[in-house]
Amino acid sequence: MFLICEVVEQALSTGYLTVEAEQQLRQLLKTKYSWQDLNAFMTLQEATMNGLVKQESRQHKNFEFSCN
Repeated sequence: MFLICEVVEQALSTGYLTVEAEQQLRQLLKTKYSWQDLNAFMTLQEATMNGLVKQESRQHKNFEFSCN
């Protein structure tokens, strides 16, 4: 089983958070986790807000626009 820190490290190193990683984070956040994992998650949130990490799920939504 992965730890939140591991998922965050992967996203920070690649600059990209996949849909699968987001789902994994949601599941991990439902379980008991350490303060290190919480800090890592907050770091990921900050990196995402600052544009350092792109979310795959947000990129897909941009293509769903329709003029109908």
